[in-house]
Amino acid sequence: MGVGVIEPWHLVLILIIALVIFGPGKLGDIGSSLGRGIREFKTSMTIDEEKPKEKAAAETTANAKADGTVSKEVSEKAS
Repeated sequence: MGVGVIEPWHLVLILIIALVIFGPGKLGDIGSSLGRGIREFKTSMTIDEEKPKEKAAAETTANAKADGTVSKEVSEKAS
């Protein structure tokens, strides 16, 4: 009938129990807080992924020699 261990009726039962315990007002606040937390987590993950790229680019620029070549250390770190 259902997919996997959790069937649609299980989810309905869980939602009804949550509605009875928390009430409609508090359930909406919990949902919006959860959504806000997920959004902030995604934002922080994308920011953390961009930082190493920017740091590597800054190191390469800072360690470049005057004639425009990059030292062997920097090229090894980048790969």
